[in-house]
Amino acid sequence: MTHPRGKTAIVGLGMAGLGHAPGFAAVELMGIASLRAVADAGLALSDIDAVFAASSQHLWAALNLTKHLGLQPRHFGGTNIGGASFEMHLLEATLAIEAGLCQTALIAYGSNQRSAFGRLVSMSEPQWHEVPYAYRHPMTAYALAASRHMHEFGTTRENLAEVALAARAWANLNPDAFARGPLSLEEVLSAPMVCDPLTAADCCLVTDGAAAVVLTGARQARDLAAKPVYFLGAAASAHRSIVAMPDLTTTAAADSGARAFALAGARHGDVDLVMLYDAFTINTILFLEDLGFCPKGEGGRFVGEGRIAPGGALPTNTNGGGLSCVHPGMYGLFLIAEAVTQIRDEAGARQLKRADLALVHGNGGALSAQVTAFLGSRDTL
Repeated sequence: MTHPRGKTAIVGLGMAGLGHAPGFAAVELMGIASLRAVADAGLALSDIDAVFAASSQHLWAALNLTKHLGLQPRHFGGTNIGGASFEMHLLEATLAIEAGLCQTALIAYGSNQRSAFGRLVSMSEPQWHEVPYAYRHPMTAYALAASRHMHEFGTTRENLAEVALAARAWANLNPDAFARGPLSLEEVLSAPMVCDPLTAADCCLVTDGAAAVVLTGARQARDLAAKPVYFLGAAASAHRSIVAMPDLTTTAAADSGARAFALAGARHGDVDLVMLYDAFTINTILFLEDLGFCPKGEGGRFVGEGRIAPGGALPTNTNGGGLSCVHPGMYGLFLIAEAVTQIRDEAGARQLKRADLALVHGNGGALSAQVTAFLGSRDTL
């Protein structure tokens, strides 16, 4: 089997129910987004012969979606590694297409967490050896990483706040973002403390929402209606959770990122857009370091002076991220959706002048599964 770089492309994108969508089940939102993605590709539902899906609310996401849409696919996948599932699905679907198991794959996610539960719903539970460390909620792990980063490197709460402010600035350019409007440094710092040192403004939204993409072979992609966005490679690495990490401030993204850069044949200076799973403000800082955009310990200072905000040198989370755009439990597919939107030149007021190469990084669990993927325009092949 040859290297999958550029062998497949995303040719359809659909989203539904972003923010608050009362009255819809998760699979219904996922179904609406899927139908929109198929239509966006100029295809019929009967052209879909593979389905990949994951959910934070039930185990059988792919099978539930196939039943809901009336599909009988030749191949399906249900890998569930939390928010990184969908970056992994890009790789798995590409390998399935290259192996001749299918021709056109649907990758989808949907959740009604805000309207149905009003809180994040997670299928992840601590292991027996984690219980003595009081790890009961993912937020505990992220707060621990943030505290250690502050202790070890002098990172400040103001540094964390810069991430939230950049996300809101991007969201204010995105009419689909759930949280829009002014946000000041003082408001971030004075927001209610949720888990020291993280305030409510350091934490992701709880929203409804669904997204779907259609992936097919590069040859077929050239004949379809939408501008193809090529899959250039992905790599994965993981720790079971933060308590399994040798260093509380270094995630497995340091491994997945280095290998993904090599697979994509990319350098840091080539990257036009960085999409990072920002469930908490500390995520963005950790991942910028671990993916090699700045040295370890420098992430807090790196995000200062608007570097990742609109007009900054490194456009990051240009939709507003999980902090200000949308976060319906598992956010990884929305990272992909924004990268596709930017590469297609369809992002409206937030459109980058150059958006040929995007790094998309998914995170699952408590800094557990890390999957780094690259998407690009034809010019990157």
